[in-house]
Amino acid sequence: MALLHRATLHPTKLELLAGWLPGRPWYEGPAGDVVRVASCRFDDPAGEVGIETLLVRVGDGPVHQVPLTYRSAPLDGGDDRLVGTAEHSTLGRRWVYDGCGDPVYAAALANAILGGPGQAEEYFEVDGQRRFREPDMAVTGSGGGDVPEVGALRRVVDGDPTIIVTDAVELAVVRRLDGTAAPAGARLTGTWGGQPTPVPLAYAAPR
Repeated sequence: MALLHRATLHPTKLELLAGWLPGRPWYEGPAGDVVRVASCRFDDPAGEVGIETLLVRVGDGPVHQVPLTYRSAPLDGGDDRLVGTAEHSTLGRRWVYDGCGDPVYAAALANAILGGPGQAEEYFEVDGQRRFREPDMAVTGSGGGDVPEVGALRRVVDGDPTIIVTDAVELAVVRRLDGTAAPAGARLTGTWGGQPTPVPLAYAAPR
């Protein structure tokens, strides 16, 4: 379950991405205002790290998948994965990271693919009551396999897909959702408004 706050973020996620995306080796498209297409969230069992996958587009460029993690303190060794910092009107300063370099995201993604739970249900808390928020994106994992203890990140290879190598599993995160990337292994697929046919988002293979 993801418990969300009705709050403001400055700068916004999309403003942070506008400055960060053009420098990524897997990004294809113009520089400019980033438009949100859809999003989903995963659970951090410890409840400490926010995990959100954004689908975004700039101009008439392709839809890109950008997993983000939100932390209340810097991620050790994560300087090269920092997207930026932002002030949250409820939670204070948040450090925003490229999820592909965050071990909490890697564990959540492996669980979503191999365990098959898909995304976390999202709730807003309003006047002390939790209210369900209907998602604008649906993701489904292959499931049917044991979910390993992911362990430490060994390396991250930027590209499309971005490869995340951990102690127990290798993950591939598709960046440009144009249907061309097809690594082997169990997979996570997604649908959203205007895209009713499932699109591969990520893959997992044991090491």
